[in-house]
Amino acid sequence: MCLELFEIIAPVYGLFYEYQKKYYNTVVAGIQKELDLSAYKSIIDIGCGTGALCSVLHQRGLSVTGIDPSQRMLNIAMKKPENKEIDFVRANALQKLPFADRSFDISIASYVAHGLKEQERKLMYAQMSRLSKQLVIIYDYNGNRSAFTNIIERLEGGDYFNFIQNIKSELEEYFGVIKVIDVDSRAAWYICNCA
Repeated sequence: MCLELFEIIAPVYGLFYEYQKKYYNTVVAGIQKELDLSAYKSIIDIGCGTGALCSVLHQRGLSVTGIDPSQRMLNIAMKKPENKEIDFVRANALQKLPFADRSFDISIASYVAHGLKEQERKLMYAQMSRLSKQLVIIYDYNGNRSAFTNIIERLEGGDYFNFIQNIKSELEEYFGVIKVIDVDSRAAWYICNCA
């Protein structure tokens, strides 16, 4: 999807902020046995949108930075009172991000990768790897998609179908061994070790 479209639909995303927070809280609580986030101090959320995941991660005790290329998305995130201690930066993960190497323990991208072409995903992986001391997490669809998702993804024109077929091999090529944890029936955390 192009940036202009995200600028236009930001208010619609804003309407789902509380729903997203509730969902992300459930996911993060459910994954705690597999990945104890309290063992880490800092995280960057790549493509943070309206900041719902940032808020949940901050409530879990992490120092959080959220980046997004859409200023309107970031404006919504910054207006939320619970996000006042979160750093939000307008930046594009397909370009060099304005942070030093190894600035964060973890980098996470939630529902971003499937909308990018393969070469764009690799640019994002490179930035996430550069910024992360320990883990890169791609939080996105697994192969269990719905008919509705198929329709929406065809309309959006991203690289969703190639992403689903190639995500594991792409990440293994870039990071080596990855761990895949299904966090619900249609989504997974693809966890890559940078250490």
